[in-house]
Amino acid sequence: MENYKERKLIAIDLDGTTLQSDGRSISRYTKYIFKQVESLGHIICITTGRPFRMSLDVYRELELTSPVINFNGALISMPNDKNWEHTKSYYIDRSFIFDLLRHQQNFNLHFFAVEYRRKFFLNTFRNVEPKLFGVEKFQPYNRLRADRVTENPHAVLLSTRQKDKLALAEEMKRHYNGKIDVGVWGGPNGILEVVPKGISKASGLNHLLKVLDIPLENLIAFGDEHNDIEMFKLAPNAYAMKNASARLTPYASEILPWTMWSDKSAHLPDGWQRFSGWHR
Repeated sequence: MENYKERKLIAIDLDGTTLQSDGRSISRYTKYIFKQVESLGHIICITTGRPFRMSLDVYRELELTSPVINFNGALISMPNDKNWEHTKSYYIDRSFIFDLLRHQQNFNLHFFAVEYRRKFFLNTFRNVEPKLFGVEKFQPYNRLRADRVTENPHAVLLSTRQKDKLALAEEMKRHYNGKIDVGVWGGPNGILEVVPKGISKASGLNHLLKVLDIPLENLIAFGDEHNDIEMFKLAPNAYAMKNASARLTPYASEILPWTMWSDKSAHLPDGWQRFSGWHR
């Protein structure tokens, strides 16, 4: 695209938005539309709470060449360029992990995982599905031990038995005196994600808008869950999926009549052509 000011930055959430209900598959229509959009010079950016390693397969399947936002903004990187000069990494102080180990019963946790760019440590393997962490089988070195937490992690993933996950997120923020932020993944798993204070999908997108020299009015976002709120506040064009959380929809420009991962995705081509002149 000759005029860079016409380029759009399109932020796509994964779970509950781009991926089908199994949390892994991508519909052929979705791949087709993404290809069409990229061919017009626009940039599709995976913007997810997922760890880096758990978005790589999606990135490769979509054949993207753009930056990726992981851990709800705690890591901004270019998967195909390890030396990309605009990489940003943010971390949680590891003392938080030790405190959480002491207080995990207070939060009624099923499990919690300490997440780094390419590795993770899990406090229990019991009744935990390995595929949730992008592996076929847990290995002994995935077991969380205090002596293995030698570096500050990007994020901590939590699964709780508590029904009201948003209430727990607020409780945790109060417990830690507002020094962390806690979001909720979309899709069927309902994972809580703890990231450094002030970090969100919106902070990651602000960084990319500057790096890519794209004006804010050309930012378009798609999402479905609580952790998309800051992104929706930022994006002038923010589209919530039909299955979106009621906490998110007040911030949407429009609520779409389909779920991205449903069999009704045949409506995609007509719908996507409406957005901000992508078809021009």
